[in-house]
Amino acid sequence: MMKTYKYEAFTTIIEEQIRNGILQAGEKLPSIREIKERYTLSTSSVQSGFEYLMIKDLIESRPRSGYFVADKREENIPEARAKLPSVVRDEEFMKNIRLTSKRISESSSFNTAVPGDLLIPQKLILRTMQEVIREKGASLLRYYPSNGLEALRKQIAKQMAMYGCSFNPDELIITDGALQALTIALSSVTRAGDVVAVDSPCVFSILEVIANLDLKVIEIPVHYRSGFDTEYFRNVCTENEIKALIVTPNFHNPTGILMSDRTKKDVLEIAESHHICIIENDMYSDLYFEEKRPSSIKSFDEKGWVITYSSFSKTLAPGIRLGWLYAGPFYAKAERAKFALGRSVSPIYQELILKFLQKNSYERHLRSFRKKLNQQATQLLEVLRKSFPEGAYFHRPQGGYSIWAQMPENMDMKKFYKYCESKNILFTPGSTFFLTDKYDHHFRVVFAERITPESLHLLNRTGMKACEFILNGN
Repeated sequence: MMKTYKYEAFTTIIEEQIRNGILQAGEKLPSIREIKERYTLSTSSVQSGFEYLMIKDLIESRPRSGYFVADKREENIPEARAKLPSVVRDEEFMKNIRLTSKRISESSSFNTAVPGDLLIPQKLILRTMQEVIREKGASLLRYYPSNGLEALRKQIAKQMAMYGCSFNPDELIITDGALQALTIALSSVTRAGDVVAVDSPCVFSILEVIANLDLKVIEIPVHYRSGFDTEYFRNVCTENEIKALIVTPNFHNPTGILMSDRTKKDVLEIAESHHICIIENDMYSDLYFEEKRPSSIKSFDEKGWVITYSSFSKTLAPGIRLGWLYAGPFYAKAERAKFALGRSVSPIYQELILKFLQKNSYERHLRSFRKKLNQQATQLLEVLRKSFPEGAYFHRPQGGYSIWAQMPENMDMKKFYKYCESKNILFTPGSTFFLTDKYDHHFRVVFAERITPESLHLLNRTGMKACEFILNGN
């Protein structure tokens, strides 16, 4: 209960009259003696009341004259004019962010490698999330184990065992998405200045992680048929001290290429012979279009040279920032690297994914999702191959999100992209996936947004325009 003061008998009245304009600025207030007699108060109480009003800047005291309503003129407060330095942005980085994540509309955005809103199982995710909140309550507000929920690690190990990967759940780490998993893996096996190899073309985000860890990079070409240039890799390993190979063997981003099992074994053999750690990106393996999930390199690994990571953001929703990393013999360093990047991964996402895996909801969703992606890839390929110039090549993916396009050498790509920009059609240029201009005549087409008749119409018009550029000599 708030303490009251005797002087409030008159101060509240004066306050109200000043605020309502009944008492005007400069108007004299009753004397201390008048207030004493009117409200039956002591001299000290009246003086305390006037002091209170002065503290609130409502009245002022004038020597030998008494108390008056304060003249509340605006203070002439000087504005702070200090000039702050402008924020320094890396223009190339910002450009690549726009090229890989900008979204204009469902019909014309073929550049973002995440499931579109209408392909995300929104009701399933939100309903399951509500169940988790009801069941777990306030425990979701606490830290979870730094290496992740034990039940979830066991469930992921169980899932991967079905694909030929023998995981010890105690060597699994739950991460805040795939890029954190990659960062942890690289931090565990390299130091600044070391050389790492990547498959090329290589997704922009992986190149950024490598750059931020101050590592040097050698690019190994992918092949449409085998998936990887093993001879080039062998030669590079002989001539350089490579610490790690980062590779996406299944439905490679951006090409959609599937590495053959023979090539996977060859890559593993080369890496083992040169004591190179393979960091395997397994994010797209669940998005296969054929009858069964393809093998991972890890399934052939008997000596512990393969670190594998994945995420649920590509198969469920981009906002679910939850991934995992199997570090194997590199676990001790990986655990410390993970802790330095964050004490715990979101408890609600961990419980959500656990419930999905336990209930088989994830597999049911994947079956319908794969079917839709396959249908959309087929639709886009048909239009691309019919409408674009002769000599253009569009690789048919066997899973994942991406169609890799290659334009004829006599195509003016600047003019082509300028036309696309004018029509708000978004592809990801090949230059985004390489450190030089090797892929300037390539671009990525993503089919993870819902494909509409308008989408197909826009692609058809773009292809026809590309034909015009070549016929008219650009």
